[in-house]
Amino acid sequence: MRRYWFPKRYADSVARLRVAAGFLLAFLFAWFARPTLTSLAAGAGVAALGMAVRAWAAGHLAKNEQLATTGPYAYVRNPLYLGTLIAAAGFVVASRRPALAVAFGAVFTLVYLPVIEQEEQHLRKLFPAYAGYASRVPLLWPRLRGSPGGRFRPELYRRNREYEALLGFLAGIAILTWKAL
Repeated sequence: MRRYWFPKRYADSVARLRVAAGFLLAFLFAWFARPTLTSLAAGAGVAALGMAVRAWAAGHLAKNEQLATTGPYAYVRNPLYLGTLIAAAGFVVASRRPALAVAFGAVFTLVYLPVIEQEEQHLRKLFPAYAGYASRVPLLWPRLRGSPGGRFRPELYRRNREYEALLGFLAGIAILTWKAL
């Protein structure tokens, strides 16, 4: 029997708060960030890398239809969350506010990790092969061995609505640019 980090009742509760927590973080970043053009350039590059990881993952993910094991899923079980972590790190660099790193870390730990755990429980029930996959592929820290296989499918990118994350990224960069100027 697999042991879990968070009680199911807690994970269920915070799963409903995930979107609200994202908006709260966006507000905090917009309000407290003090970017310079230099910090913005550095941070935007890191954040863009995170968004590229998210896009790559979305193009390999047929939710609830097939176990995703190609593309970035060959290296890490949660590339969408990894991309979010990288993008957030970029926004922290751009903001020049370490307190925002603490805020994001708290939200990731208290909201996103329980959601990841809840999603893993769902995948274990839905796909019998998930247990073997999970034993070979790390949760969040990629193991870059072998070939990713598969091909990026633009229709999955659209179906997963990853363009919404891209629009949020662009809005964040626009706000930080306005603040830097």
